[in-house]
Amino acid sequence: MDTTLLRRFVTTAEATNWGAAAKTLNLTRATLLISIRTLEDEVGGELFVTVDDVPTLTSAGLELLEVARPLVRKPAASAAAAAPKAPAKAGGKAKASKGQGRAPAVKGAPKPKGRQSR
Repeated sequence: MDTTLLRRFVTTAEATNWGAAAKTLNLTRATLLISIRTLEDEVGGELFVTVDDVPTLTSAGLELLEVARPLVRKPAASAAAAAPKAPAKAGGKAKASKGQGRAPAVKGAPKPKGRQSR
């Protein structure tokens, strides 16, 4: 089973409605519904019953939620602990001037004189 589908399932089960779940996952509602339907096809049963845009878990959905929660939560926690954080590099790349020959105008400062011709 795909962990992405399980993560979307768990988030939907914990959400108040389809739109909130989709927003949490940064997906469109249609993409979320397709993911849930794909998971329902893999499981072989209906996972949610929707009444007034509120997804309610079926008995099969409750059983899958008990199995899916530890699987979804575990990799994120262990990956965060296992991966050492690299120190941030200081500064950025310096940009050279484009050869404009004059500094930007500063409010209240006298205007720079024009270039003399030769």
